[in-house]
Amino acid sequence: MPHGSNPQYYKQNRLQQLRGFCYAAQCGSVSKAAERLFLSQPSVSLQIQALERELKTTLFERRGPKINLTPDGKTLYELAAPLIEEIDTLDDTFAARRGGIETGRLDIAAGESTTLYLLPRFVKQFAEAYPGIELKLHNVTGRDGLAMVRADEVDFAVGSMLEMREDIEYQPMFTYDPVLIVGLTHPLAKRKRVTLGDVAPYPLILPPSHLTTWRVVDYAFGQHNLTYKVKMEAGGWEVIKKYVALGMGISIVTSICLTGDEELVTLPLSRYFPRRTYGLVIRTGKFLSPAAQRFVALMQEATRKTRSQAKTGQKH
Repeated sequence: MPHGSNPQYYKQNRLQQLRGFCYAAQCGSVSKAAERLFLSQPSVSLQIQALERELKTTLFERRGPKINLTPDGKTLYELAAPLIEEIDTLDDTFAARRGGIETGRLDIAAGESTTLYLLPRFVKQFAEAYPGIELKLHNVTGRDGLAMVRADEVDFAVGSMLEMREDIEYQPMFTYDPVLIVGLTHPLAKRKRVTLGDVAPYPLILPPSHLTTWRVVDYAFGQHNLTYKVKMEAGGWEVIKKYVALGMGISIVTSICLTGDEELVTLPLSRYFPRRTYGLVIRTGKFLSPAAQRFVALMQEATRKTRSQAKTGQKH
């Protein structure tokens, strides 16, 4: 009897069908789901069609190259996604229940600032505690990181989110202050405090104009009816700090990028610019693997220590 006429065949392959369906829902594309599953696009399409026949419903709306879940599709996804994630992480979970996570893989998406300044101590702690876990850091932009989180291409992302999204859960953990940085011989270097008016006459070095910092700076100066001049655009805080130290200009940065070893003077600007949080970015409803849970626990413990020290008046 051919497979197509045997309903029992499809029930026996229900897991494969649901995995194809869930991956397509996460990727918003059957072809991208097929790439993740190392299958052909027609194979995944057939899996989804088989589910639709059995459940007597339509699971996706197709709008050009993009597919969206129907109401019935959303219901099935809510039921199936946790099952698929638990099956896909079964090996890691089993090992963890037996007393340890000796092997496996952990994928984290993060931007350059997070990768350079926030994550190194946690990566080092994790690697020392779990040497058998392969850890991969994906250095991507915020937008690309969100896409990877949505498509389950990473376990989670670590970064900063300014806008909340329904399908993304953001857990802020670390807070950093906005500061002005100037060279050691700059006229503002001897000041203990500055106003935005003090800053305005001096040329700025800022990240590229399409990034968040430029918009925040523009808004703050506009609110105080002040003009400003950008002398140089430079990619990355390390580059910016280098040119500020050389006396090429001054900059407004988030304190996450400061190690304390720079030949710079820092001045607070919290009166004019918002503090910036960084934390865990995961897909809503995501089931974290044991390895991912252990990494997140390291960050949460650091957060608890910081809050405890703040309460007792100690410096972090």
